Amino acid sequence: MIPDLFNRLGQPFTGEELFDHLHDVVFFVKNDGGQYVVVNQTLVSRCGKKHKSDLIGKRPTQLLRPPLGERYEEQDDRVLASGQTLTSQLELHVYPTLETGWCLTTKMPLRESDGTIVGLVGVSQDVKIPDVDTDEFQHLADAINYARMHTARSVSVSDMATIANMSRYQLDRRMRRVFGLTTGQWIIQLKIDVAQRRLQQTDKSIATIALDVGYSDQSAFTRQFKQATGLSPREYRATYQATRSS
Repeated sequence: MIPDLFNRLGQPFTGEELFDHLHDVVFFVKNDGGQYVVVNQTLVSRCGKKHKSDLIGKRPTQLLRPPLGERYEEQDDRVLASGQTLTSQLELHVYPTLETGWCLTTKMPLRESDGTIVGLVGVSQDVKIPDVDTDEFQHLADAINYARMHTARSVSVSDMATIANMSRYQLDRRMRRVFGLTTGQWIIQLKIDVAQRRLQQTDKSIATIALDVGYSDQSAFTRQFKQATGLSPREYRATYQATRSS
């Protein structure tokens, strides 16, 4: 049924026009060299470009300042080399326009009929901003406020479930509905957001900021910060200061 349908189409279906209407989703298809072959308009805008042709045939390092472009290429290379899907990776995107936003990124390999990997397809969906006036959010409010007030205590999913008077499963399900994130992902987002503000607004050491957001191990903090932002805390601070001065 599916092959018959696609064989009848006048041109290959990529989903490009569909994703052009989804302004909170970045969509792309890349070849086995990691070059863009299909992009949606949201990605064009966030790269600070006007036309899709400005992206086609280019790799992320040609469009995004280092080391951010390198991070995305490393992801691509892993997917292309391993054939394994990257699923719902929580990360902070920072574009040349200086627009930032939390996204959940998924990348999947594209294969020929014999299994050879010929490219990949990916989406990055913006993490939604919750409506705090809904009943769904109010059921989570105590747990959320507790986590925000005690970032240095390394609040766990179990801690939040206890405060919310829910099981871990019930809490996770409600967090997904309200934030589009698991509870664990939301806690990571909270910690990285607080760390960013400390790096921007204070001259505290990296070790002190790690403690401020609940990490007793600075290397663990650095590793998670870099996984989320593509920059080490030191690189992030330097980039922020350079951007402000310019």
